[in-house]
Amino acid sequence: MNKWNKFLLVGLLASFGVACTSTSETQTDETQTQQDAQTDSRSGAQDQTTIQSDPFTDPSNPLSTTTIYFDFDRSEVKAADREVVMAHARYLADNADVKIVLEGHADERGTREYNIALGERRAKAVSQLMLLQGVSQSQIDIVSFGEERPVALGHDESAWSVNRRVEILYPGR
Repeated sequence: MNKWNKFLLVGLLASFGVACTSTSETQTDETQTQQDAQTDSRSGAQDQTTIQSDPFTDPSNPLSTTTIYFDFDRSEVKAADREVVMAHARYLADNADVKIVLEGHADERGTREYNIALGERRAKAVSQLMLLQGVSQSQIDIVSFGEERPVALGHDESAWSVNRRVEILYPGR
């Protein structure tokens, strides 16, 4: 073995030793963190990672969002809301005994009949995304209220924008 090969071999072994050392230090830090968490829980303090929170009330969980908003005269689920719909779909697919009601709504513009149909199209759009994720049709009921149940009573875009929605309701929750 020539001088350069030995030099490269020593360098490679040295860097391997450093990598092993940093991994073992990381493992030691993780072990200490776990031990600290166990000590805290034994002493009565609750570690945030061990608290089991209700996913429907935890603001960091997409299941806590139960309203999907729509653009004017549209029934396509916005890209920004797909994560929320998918989270509900995963929950339903994992809990086959759970049922939901999708309530479709529209703003006051348009005829009563048109808004009932638009609310239904919106609810069906949310339902379709869920069905594609493995949710059973028997778990989903669709109702359209059109413009009949506004959450805001104004006659401007700020009111209309919150009235164009689908509400995901879990009966009994």
